[in-house]
Amino acid sequence: MPEIAEVETVRNTLKKQILHKKIKDVNILYGKMIESNLATFKSDLIGDEFIDIKRRGKWLIFELQNHYLLSHLRMEGKFFIKNSNEEIAKHEHIIISFNDNTDLRYHDTRKFGRMNLIKKEDLETTECIKKQGLEPGDKALNAEYLLTKFQNKKLPIKSVLLDQTIISGLGNIYANEVLFYARINPLKEASKLTFEECALICEGANKIIKEAIAMGGTTIKSYTSSLGVTGRFQQRLKVHKKEGEKCPVCGKPIIKVKVGGRSTYYCPNCQK
Repeated sequence: MPEIAEVETVRNTLKKQILHKKIKDVNILYGKMIESNLATFKSDLIGDEFIDIKRRGKWLIFELQNHYLLSHLRMEGKFFIKNSNEEIAKHEHIIISFNDNTDLRYHDTRKFGRMNLIKKEDLETTECIKKQGLEPGDKALNAEYLLTKFQNKKLPIKSVLLDQTIISGLGNIYANEVLFYARINPLKEASKLTFEECALICEGANKIIKEAIAMGGTTIKSYTSSLGVTGRFQQRLKVHKKEGEKCPVCGKPIIKVKVGGRSTYYCPNCQK
């Protein structure tokens, strides 16, 4: 699944390729992906242009003159830039055609992705945006903030780190890596974390996400760049997908367990 670093890579790459191109047509092949009215979704896009692309957590925010197009890639979503005369591939569900005969095509094998076209003044009151928590790199993401958010959470910390209303943008990969950085067992109850452990989570999230973005994200089976950019952060992963391999700190085998239905990798010696 694309997480904050991968979505940021998509944002930066698309900004170099599609800004200020006039939209001449929109082809919706799977309408269930569109959360706004299909007719106005199409009519409001045609004739407009993307003037910027922002991001909030895992949401891409395409800025137009009077609207924002919100896009969440979910599990398998990808964007492709193709010539308009190229044949439409099987899993290309939303096609935005520009006046230079190129397309922005949304490809999603599992059809979980979502798009929503909203008026600019509605951005901060739109539910999916207003509920986002703080992002790694935000100065307000500190130990005091996490202690307050965790105090009534009885779930394992691994599950709580995936709650986008607390830390926005973290997914399974980076939650595993952050917990290893902080030497916290993923099964530990979130409400029992100390001030020091919360501080290490913030430190690890900031450091790891900054480095992952600089390296173009993590290219694994669930995410590969469709825009000519291949992430390299998988070379820096310490525990994710490392089951049976030696811990880079103590040499003990990394183990894999399920936490809240998600594959979780950790060192039982370093993360007691």
